[in-house]
Amino acid sequence: MERYADKIEAFRQSAHALHQSVNQTYGDELPYGYHLDMVVNGIRDFGHLVCAGEEDVLPLFFGGYYHDSIEDARLTYNDVLKVAREMMTEEQALMATELVYALTNDKGRTRAERAGERYYKGIRETPYAPFVKLCDRLANITYSCSGVDGNNLHMKEVYKHEMPHFLASINPHSDDQRFNVPQETVLKLAECLIDDLEREEQNGKVWWHEY
Repeated sequence: MERYADKIEAFRQSAHALHQSVNQTYGDELPYGYHLDMVVNGIRDFGHLVCAGEEDVLPLFFGGYYHDSIEDARLTYNDVLKVAREMMTEEQALMATELVYALTNDKGRTRAERAGERYYKGIRETPYAPFVKLCDRLANITYSCSGVDGNNLHMKEVYKHEMPHFLASINPHSDDQRFNVPQETVLKLAECLIDDLEREEQNGKVWWHEY
């Protein structure tokens, strides 16, 4: 990360500007870059558990910063690939773009339709997608647990209810470390819900122990 700090910062500034250009916000009118930075904080903290080599560092960070660029910022696959090619080698750019594409929700009328089996299959089959999706969920849960307004409380319950299915859906149980769903990251996520999880543990529900 130290060696590529300048390029990672360029990813950050570019992604922040992109989401600002479409007036996308996060939570209570925070700039969307706030969420992107939270996702990448997860990559900084736990990326060493999945990264298979130095050449994958840049695609991994690019994926974190650009993971919502197709879904929310009106870019196409080719738009993302063009940006990635300007910052990385061809092989890295293709890996990074495939990662962004895998993390893009499907078309759907409901949350369940937008994140159905085809969506999760794409995540399970794409290097680093399970991990970056986990970091995305960690960021969202951390934020939902940080406030006390109605939307925060609602989303906390949604994420808690989804958690067993979510973890099972993103985990390909592969021997390839690029597809890892690190237990350390799952436990960090569980810390946010610790009061509820302690009650569930007493009832024999221990999904966070399985990863």
